[in-house]
Amino acid sequence: MRTRDLVRLSAAALAIGVGIATPAWGQEVTSKEGEKAAPPEIIVTAQRREENLQDVPIAATAISGDQLDDKAVRTLADLQFAAPSVSITDQGLTQSVNLRGIGIASGSPSVANGVATYIDGIFQPPILTSSSFYDIASIEVLRGPQGTLVGSNSTGGAIFINTQNPSTDRVKGYAKGYYGSYNAVGAEGALNLPVSDVLALRVAGTTRWRDSYYTDIGPYHNTPDSLDEQAGRLSVLFQPDNFRALAKVEWIDKNTGGYAYRPIEGTTFDGDRQDDFRELTYNAPTLNHERAFNSSLELRYELDGGIVLRSLTGYTNKRINNLYDSDGAFTNVDTSVPPDGIPDVFASQVQDQFVREREWTQEVNIISPAEGRFNWILGGYYQKNKIDVIIDGRSDDIVSDPTKIRNYQDKLTLGVFAQLGYKIMPNLEFQVGARYSHYKVDSTGYVNIGSEGPVFGPDGLNVADLAGSHEDGRMTGKVALNWNVNDDHMLYVFAARGYKPGGANNVTSEFGPETVMDYEFGWKGAFLDNHIRTQLGAFYMDYSDFQFDALDITTGQSGVTNIASANIKGLEFQMQAKIDGLSIDGGVAYVDSSLDKITMVDVRNLPPAPVRLPQCLPSSAPGTCFDYTDYIGTAGGGVNLFSPKWSYNVGVQYEAWVNEDVSITPRLNYAYVGPRWTNLFYNPQLDYLEGRGLLSAQITLRYKDWELEGYATNLTNEKYVSGQSGNNEFYGAPREFGVRASVRF
Repeated sequence: MRTRDLVRLSAAALAIGVGIATPAWGQEVTSKEGEKAAPPEIIVTAQRREENLQDVPIAATAISGDQLDDKAVRTLADLQFAAPSVSITDQGLTQSVNLRGIGIASGSPSVANGVATYIDGIFQPPILTSSSFYDIASIEVLRGPQGTLVGSNSTGGAIFINTQNPSTDRVKGYAKGYYGSYNAVGAEGALNLPVSDVLALRVAGTTRWRDSYYTDIGPYHNTPDSLDEQAGRLSVLFQPDNFRALAKVEWIDKNTGGYAYRPIEGTTFDGDRQDDFRELTYNAPTLNHERAFNSSLELRYELDGGIVLRSLTGYTNKRINNLYDSDGAFTNVDTSVPPDGIPDVFASQVQDQFVREREWTQEVNIISPAEGRFNWILGGYYQKNKIDVIIDGRSDDIVSDPTKIRNYQDKLTLGVFAQLGYKIMPNLEFQVGARYSHYKVDSTGYVNIGSEGPVFGPDGLNVADLAGSHEDGRMTGKVALNWNVNDDHMLYVFAARGYKPGGANNVTSEFGPETVMDYEFGWKGAFLDNHIRTQLGAFYMDYSDFQFDALDITTGQSGVTNIASANIKGLEFQMQAKIDGLSIDGGVAYVDSSLDKITMVDVRNLPPAPVRLPQCLPSSAPGTCFDYTDYIGTAGGGVNLFSPKWSYNVGVQYEAWVNEDVSITPRLNYAYVGPRWTNLFYNPQLDYLEGRGLLSAQITLRYKDWELEGYATNLTNEKYVSGQSGNNEFYGAPREFGVRASVRF
C-alpha cells in the first residue's frame, strides 16, 4: 500500500477507536505536573446569549483561538480540516464555503451564499475571505439552516468568527513570531490596556510574508500565490454599570501576486501544461491586491429585571484588484517584453478586474434572561449592499478586442424575528422561532466589445444588457423539543425552514429563491466525570428550487438557475476526551445527496473566446452572437457539487510535565476530505476532485508564559487539486515546516 493509504487507514482506525471528534474547547494549560482535568468548557454566542456549547441544542463546532495553531487553521479554508461536513473549494476571487454540501459561492454578484460568514456578528460579503486569522477568541461553525436568528443566506449554515475583546482587569497581551519554509516569516500580537475601571483598549495586528509555491516560466516571471499581508485591529470597550459599548475597526491589506492555476487536463489549453504542476506558463502579468475595512459597534444595556437591549451596527468596504491570464497558458514562447505593454502574440486572454462591495448593517435585539419558565428573543435586521464589478479584457481577437464588462448592484435585506422557549417541565423545553425576510436587488450594466477595433468604431458594441431587478420574501423559522435527560445528557429534535433569496441575471432573466426544510435529531453526552464528551446528529434536508450557477445564453454571462428539488441527508459524530495529559479530538461526517436533472449549457465544451456573447437570433449581426444549441445538454440527476460523502479529522496530543514550570507537548492531526464533483455534467476527467488526507504535526516546549513550537503541515507532501474555476484548476499548499515562538503577559 502507498504511504498515504497507510496513513489514512491508521487515522481512520484511531478515530474509530477513540470515538471520532471535532475540537470544541480551548487549549488546556495546566499549572502543575500531573493535574487531572476535563476538557474546559467553551462559551458560544451565536444565539445572542453566552452559552455552554454542550448545552446548545444545535449541530455546532467551536474552536478556541488558542487551538487554531494546534489544528493548523490559519485561514477560513483550513476549517474543512478541523470540522465535519465543511468543504471549502478554491475558486479564485471567492472561496466556495459549503456546509453539508450547501453554500456554493459564485463569482457572479447576483448570487447569495448559502453559508453566512460573520466577523464579530457582522455579515461578510463573499470576497476577501482568505485573510489570516489573528487575535481570535473563538470560531463557531453552525451546521444546517439558521432560519430564525440569522435568516437569509444561511440555508447551509453559518460561521461566526469572534475576535478578542478588550478587558478592564489588567495590562496583558501576547507576541508571536514564526519562520518557515518558502521564506515564510511573520509576526502577530495584541496589547490590552485598561484605561480605567470602565474603559479599555485592545490593539492587535499581524504581518506575514511568503514566497510563491510556484515558478512562472512565462515571459513575465510572475509570483502568483505568494503572500504579503498586513492587518490591524483597534477595539474599545466602555462598560459602566449595566451599559456596555464595544467598538472595533479593522484594516486588511493583502497581495498575493495573482492566482495560481493551470488548464484542466483535457481542456483546450492543456497542451501547455507542464509536467511539474508547480510550474506555470502565464503570458501576461498577474496581480491580486485585496483591501478591507471592517467596523462594528455593539451597544448593550441590561434592565433591572435582566432584560437586555442590544444594538449591533456594522460597515464594511472590501476591494479587490486582479490582473490575470484567463486561460492560464501561452501558445507562443518568447521571452521578449515590449516596453509599451502586453503584445497581442502573448495576450490570448487577459483580464483586468476590479470588484468592490460596501455593506451597511443594523440589528436590534431585546433578550430575556435565560432563567425561568419562559425565555425569548425579539429582533429586527437591516442590510444594504452596493457592489461594483469592472472588468476590462484583452485578446488577440481583432473583432471583440477590447472587452468591457460592467455590473453594478444595490441590494436590500430586511428581517424581523422572534424566538420563544417554554419549559414544559424543568428538564423539557419547547422552542419555536419565526423570521420574515424581505429582499430586493436592482442592477445595471453591460457587456461591450470592440471599442478600439476597426469593426464597431470608437464606442464599440453593447452585446448584452445586465440591468435587472428582483424582489422576494419568505417566512422561515424553527420548532424544537429539547430534553435534558440529566446533568450529562441532552436530546433534541427539531424542524427548521431556511431560505436564500433569488435575483436577476438581466432584465429578461430572473431566478427564484430557494427554500429548505431541515429535520434533525441530536444527542450530546458526557462520560467519565466529564472527561469524555460526545455529540451525535442526524439530519434530512429537502430543498425546493435549489440554485445553481449556469451560463445565461441571453447575455453569454454567468447566471443562476433553479433546479426543481434536491435532498441531502447524513450523520455527524464528534467527541472530545482529556485524561491526565492525553487529549484526543476529532470528527466524522457522512453526507448523501441527490439532485433533479436540468437542461443547461456545458461550458466545458465551449470553444475559447475572449468574451461570451449572447445567443444568436435572426437579427443578430455577424460577430455579435454565438449559437449555443450544440452545447446544451441534460445535467444533474446525481449528487450535489462540492460535497464529499465522507470527511473526518482526528487530533492527538500528550502534555508531559518536566517540572512544575516546563512541559513538552507533541501533537498529530490527520484530516480527510473525500472526493467531490465540481460540475453538473459529472465528467470524470474534468469535473472531479480527488479526495485528500493531510497530516500535520507540532511539538511545543512551554516554560511558564513562553512557548517554542516546531510545526509541519501537509507532512506527506500530498499533491492535490483544491478547486476549479472555468477551465482552470487550483492546487493545495505543499509541505511546510517552521518554528514559532510566543509569549503571553
